[in-house]
Amino acid sequence: MSDLKLKLYGADWCMKSANLRNYLQSIWVEFEDFNVETNAEAEDTVRALYDGALKFPTVTYGAKFLKNPTTSELKTFLETHGLLDS
Repeated sequence: MSDLKLKLYGADWCMKSANLRNYLQSIWVEFEDFNVETNAEAEDTVRALYDGALKFPTVTYGAKFLKNPTTSELKTFLETHGLLDS
Protein backbone atom coordinates (compact mmCIF):
# COMPACT_ATOMS: atom_id res chain seq x y z
CA MET A 1 0.00 0.00 0.00
CA SER A 2 1.28 3.47 -0.88
CA ASP A 3 2.14 6.09 1.73
CA LEU A 4 1.00 8.81 -0.67
CA LYS A 5 -2.03 10.80 0.43
CA LEU A 6 -4.24 13.16 -1.48
CA LYS A 7 -4.12 16.61 0.11
CA LEU A 8 -6.33 19.65 -0.34
CA TYR A 9 -4.93 23.06 0.59
CA GLY A 10 -7.49 25.83 0.80
CA ALA A 11 -9.26 28.30 3.09
CA ASP A 12 -12.54 28.06 4.97
CA TRP A 13 -14.02 31.12 3.26
CA CYS A 14 -13.01 29.98 -0.25
CA MET A 15 -16.02 28.62 -2.15
CA LYS A 16 -13.81 26.77 -4.64
CA SER A 17 -12.04 24.99 -1.76
CA ALA A 18 -15.42 24.06 -0.27
CA ASN A 19 -16.67 22.76 -3.62
CA LEU A 20 -13.61 20.53 -4.08
CA ARG A 21 -13.88 19.31 -0.47
CA ASN A 22 -17.56 18.46 -0.99
CA TYR A 23 -16.83 16.72 -4.29
CA LEU A 24 -14.13 14.51 -2.76
CA GLN A 25 -16.40 13.63 0.15
CA SER A 26 -19.31 12.85 -2.18
CA ILE A 27 -17.25 10.32 -4.15
CA TRP A 28 -15.72 8.80 -0.99
CA VAL A 29 -12.12 9.70 -1.78
CA GLU A 30 -9.94 9.99 1.31
CA PHE A 31 -7.91 13.17 1.58
CA GLU A 32 -6.22 15.40 4.10
CA ASP A 33 -7.64 18.91 4.36
CA PHE A 34 -5.40 21.88 5.22
CA ASN A 35 -6.33 25.52 5.83
CA VAL A 36 -3.47 27.66 4.53
CA GLU A 37 -4.58 30.62 6.65
CA THR A 38 -4.43 28.84 10.01
CA ASN A 39 -1.74 26.23 9.37
CA ALA A 40 1.71 27.75 8.80
CA GLU A 41 3.20 24.47 7.58
CA ALA A 42 0.42 24.12 4.97
CA GLU A 43 0.98 27.71 3.87
CA ASP A 44 4.72 27.06 3.50
CA THR A 45 4.02 23.89 1.48
CA VAL A 46 1.84 25.78 -0.99
CA ARG A 47 4.21 28.75 -1.25
CA ALA A 48 7.05 26.33 -2.06
CA LEU A 49 5.08 25.09 -5.08
CA TYR A 50 4.53 28.58 -6.52
CA ASP A 51 7.79 30.48 -5.93
CA GLY A 52 6.49 32.10 -2.76
CA ALA A 53 2.95 32.84 -3.92
CA LEU A 54 -0.03 31.55 -1.95
CA LYS A 55 -2.35 29.97 -4.52
CA PHE A 56 -5.33 27.88 -3.53
CA PRO A 57 -7.11 25.66 -3.71
CA THR A 58 -4.23 23.36 -4.48
CA VAL A 59 -4.53 19.58 -4.58
CA THR A 60 -1.41 17.43 -4.19
CA TYR A 61 -0.61 13.75 -4.50
CA GLY A 62 3.04 13.07 -3.87
CA ALA A 63 5.04 15.50 -6.01
CA LYS A 64 2.12 16.07 -8.43
CA PHE A 65 -0.19 19.02 -7.88
CA LEU A 66 -3.08 20.96 -9.38
CA LYS A 67 -3.73 24.67 -8.89
CA ASN A 68 -7.35 25.76 -8.66
CA PRO A 69 -8.73 22.73 -10.52
CA THR A 70 -12.23 22.34 -11.83
CA THR A 71 -14.14 19.28 -10.69
CA SER A 72 -13.50 17.72 -14.10
CA GLU A 73 -9.74 18.37 -13.86
CA LEU A 74 -9.69 16.91 -10.36
CA LYS A 75 -11.58 13.81 -11.52
CA THR A 76 -9.01 13.27 -14.31
CA PHE A 77 -6.18 13.75 -11.78
CA LEU A 78 -7.77 11.17 -9.46
CA GLU A 79 -8.25 8.70 -12.33
CA THR A 80 -4.66 9.18 -13.51
CA HIS A 81 -3.36 8.29 -10.06
CA GLY A 82 -5.75 5.37 -9.48
CA LEU A 83 -7.64 7.11 -6.69
CA LEU A 84 -11.15 6.46 -7.99
CA ASP A 85 -12.97 3.19 -7.56
CA SER A 86 -14.21 1.83 -10.86
